[in-house]
Amino acid sequence: MDLYRKVRLACAEGMSQREAARHFNISRDSVRKMMAFSVPPGYRRTAPVKRPKLDAFTGIIDSWLDGDREVHRKQRHTAKRVFERLRDEHGFTGGYTIVKDYMRQRERRGREMFVPLAHAPGHAQADFGEAVVVIGGVEQKAHFFVMDLPHSDACFVRAYPAATAEAWVDGHVHAFTFFGKVPTSVLYDNDRCLVAKILPDGTRKRATLFSGFLSHYLFRDRYGRPGKGNDKGNVEGRSAIPAATSWCRSRGLRPGTRSTPT
Repeated sequence: MDLYRKVRLACAEGMSQREAARHFNISRDSVRKMMAFSVPPGYRRTAPVKRPKLDAFTGIIDSWLDGDREVHRKQRHTAKRVFERLRDEHGFTGGYTIVKDYMRQRERRGREMFVPLAHAPGHAQADFGEAVVVIGGVEQKAHFFVMDLPHSDACFVRAYPAATAEAWVDGHVHAFTFFGKVPTSVLYDNDRCLVAKILPDGTRKRATLFSGFLSHYLFRDRYGRPGKGNDKGNVEGRSAIPAATSWCRSRGLRPGTRSTPT
């Protein structure tokens, strides 16, 4: 599905089908099929690639590299040193390249990323928050979808009984209608409704429904660091209960009642 989305997005941004076939190393017939449907008919996700010769040794590698944090930089393990120790001390029969690739991926996962405070036009942030509301005289918990455009500070809010995958998609559709356009990109946290798994190299394996949704609307999805809500501070603030209450009151609305943003 990820390749499917990338091909459709590349063609939507101006790449010809012939160029896409050459760039992604697939047939032109495959490109034509991808452009004809938002999602592949009968698609089934495949299991991630496994490294049977290395998998049994990753715990040993991790312990060595974690221990390196306490020693001088020049005394830390290189990929070559790790390979030699695995071979000589633990009977490793694999090659040097898979050890080097694993260490590179591990370093990439642990590297800090920083999100700029300046926001370009056309980029959005989305999240779900919770609030206690009163509907028909009954107090209950509501989950509300929030999409924010940080450049203009425009905001859309819609409440749901639960923050399900279907609610995520429905919230996007109504937000796009409200704003009158689909954003260039949207920044998310790593909600399970959107991200099925974070792979070892740091890329996201998207949930099936959300991946098909991205392929249909052809905008780019971006993600903050796990556990770092400040990466998308605008929408985090909107989805906080005090901020949501303030937002309602600033527009003459009473928190705890249903309303349509205007």
